[in-house]
Amino acid sequence: MKTAIILFNLGGPGSLEAVKPFLFNLFNDKAIIGAPNPIRWLLAKYISAKRAPIAREIYRQLGGKSPLLEQTQDQAAALQKLLGNDFKVLIAMRYWHPFADQALREAKAWGAERVILLPLYPQFSTTTTGSSLKQWHQLAANSFGETRTVCCYPVEPGLIRAMAAKIRVEWDQAVGQGRPRLLFSAHGLPQSIIDKGDPYQRQVEQTAAAVVAELGIVDLDWAICYQSRVGPAKWIGPSTEDELHRAAVDKVAVIVAPVAFVSEHSETLVELDIEYRHLAEKLGIPAYFRAAAVSSHPDFIKGLADLVGDPGAARGKACGSQCLCKGEA
Repeated sequence: MKTAIILFNLGGPGSLEAVKPFLFNLFNDKAIIGAPNPIRWLLAKYISAKRAPIAREIYRQLGGKSPLLEQTQDQAAALQKLLGNDFKVLIAMRYWHPFADQALREAKAWGAERVILLPLYPQFSTTTTGSSLKQWHQLAANSFGETRTVCCYPVEPGLIRAMAAKIRVEWDQAVGQGRPRLLFSAHGLPQSIIDKGDPYQRQVEQTAAAVVAELGIVDLDWAICYQSRVGPAKWIGPSTEDELHRAAVDKVAVIVAPVAFVSEHSETLVELDIEYRHLAEKLGIPAYFRAAAVSSHPDFIKGLADLVGDPGAARGKACGSQCLCKGEA
């Protein structure tokens, strides 16, 4: 059976000129700003215009564009190689090209009889996976004979092994600075979203605990923290900044590991590598190390292939009430 694999991700601007429309698309998503239109549209116009200069400077530090598409293309190519010719791996970005409608057209043109929806977000959130899946179902209603969904995979063994392998590289260097603290940093969310039943925070905790178990380091000092906060609302915590302040007080080196990002992009390459590194130096933290995202690590790609082979394998206790894998045929 010809099966199209749709890889979902956030997307990122391909040029400095694309930053403002990218931000508009982001903030005009009802999953991000829940206000009805035209209020949401007006808010998106205002926020994107206000944030565009800051965001352009961030992407200027990355060479004038987001690296996310190229990283996702590498992941897609690696997965395609592993799966073979009966599958076609396509990319559907949420807020910038290539959008889901392009992936839908390509899947139809290829003659796909079945699609498997595979978000590159290990942990489910209504603001990420939920938004992408809802958009896909609106676009692709009744387009294929069978649709399967992998809604979340926070403790998928290949993912966990890949994360642990990336952390071990930094651990081997950091132990020369004494006993380091491992900080799992994830993108934050407003507390109000979690209070509505979003399983993201709980699944981040599951991922971190699974990686710690995989590392097998006796008496490992570790914590979970959240980055990228925007706006005045209360967000889940502690923040990554707060954890760096705590590490400074405790006079311990830190290894910061992305636990919800599977690719390198502005939140890792600028926020973690530049901004938080500078903060760590300013605070006098003995040493600052950053574990790489899993990207196209063979264990991670093999894990994705395993999920394609059994899309229901990741279901179970990890899934929350708002996960969208339930009821799929």
